[in-house]
Amino acid sequence: MTDVPLAPLRPLTDSSPSAIVAGFIAMMTGVTSSLVLMFQAGQAAGLTSAQISSWIWALFMGMAVCSIGLSLRYRSPITVAWSTPGAALLITSLGGVAYPEAIGAFITCAVLVIICGVTGSFERLVKRLPTSLAAALLAGILFKIGSEIFVAAQHRTGLVLGMFFTYLIVKRYSPRYAVLVTLLVGVALSGMLGLLNFSGFALEVAMPVWTTPSFSIAATISIGIPLFVVAMTSQNMPGVAVLRADGYQVPASPLITATGLISLITAPFGAHGINLAAISAAICTGPHAHEDRDKRYTAAIWCGIFYAIAGVFGATLAALFAAFPRELVLSIAALALFGSIINGLTVAMNEPKEREAALITFMVTASGLTLLSIGSAFWGIVAGVLTLLILNYRK
Repeated sequence: MTDVPLAPLRPLTDSSPSAIVAGFIAMMTGVTSSLVLMFQAGQAAGLTSAQISSWIWALFMGMAVCSIGLSLRYRSPITVAWSTPGAALLITSLGGVAYPEAIGAFITCAVLVIICGVTGSFERLVKRLPTSLAAALLAGILFKIGSEIFVAAQHRTGLVLGMFFTYLIVKRYSPRYAVLVTLLVGVALSGMLGLLNFSGFALEVAMPVWTTPSFSIAATISIGIPLFVVAMTSQNMPGVAVLRADGYQVPASPLITATGLISLITAPFGAHGINLAAISAAICTGPHAHEDRDKRYTAAIWCGIFYAIAGVFGATLAALFAAFPRELVLSIAALALFGSIINGLTVAMNEPKEREAALITFMVTASGLTLLSIGSAFWGIVAGVLTLLILNYRK
């Protein structure tokens, strides 16, 4: 029996307007939620504007290389992102150490991630995770973002309802363009309501700044190891779960190794680490990205292209996104995730014996709790596995 040869790669031919929009929304979703944390952490640590700009540049360029390269290699919609919990961690810990020592801690974290990828320990852990729990984990991660559209309606009722009903109407007659048309209508409504503000926008090119690393026990304990734990539990595990839940059986070890290597290379320029994306990844793996599942990899490639563009102009990115009302960004991200939430819940409840464990995984993950500085995605899996063992364990 011979293997059927794969069709040649044709990213431009395989692409579509919906894939381009999905890539842009994925980039925007990953950025707007936590870019301000980077500025806050940098300012708290006394970094110069050039160093903060270099930090953002390094993250975006690393994410662009990984998203484009891995998506082409595996023909799957693989997107990466920086660690939002990691950025939040740095707000309190970065100011307590010298910046070169912080860079050394970033390198230590990257090396630990590489070791997990090369040894295959992470791959073995992921393969033992039941499909129902992985799907419930995905749904729980995305649920909070998806429900934000209804909270946003309290503050910008006209804008959000206009976008919501536009989505429903276009979805009925042309599902492929529902998110694209909704985004355009949202921008138009924002302009009509006077919600667009470009006064703080100024074009400025970001330049990389090298910082020679140094290593210390204090920085390793306070920054390096916590960053590693957060990266593996709150980013990489949900990231793999998103891919598996949507049917992309990509080997986890090479993905983890690649993100670790790119993190290692970009660390001296300020990057605190890049990991597999979860929420923004689901935008590229879902049905809104492309009607043909085998061509959704192009959405992740477009996301990488937008990452690269954003990285070049990283110094002005915050001002650009600040020009859009927050409710617009929340609403378009939520609508783009509806399909992935539906799929996650459907798969999670498919196996009768695992439904209660899947429900608990979903509820704990969606709660957003943080325990021992570890996010709800990790505790959701722990709670689900324990429930599964207690209810179904047989000698």
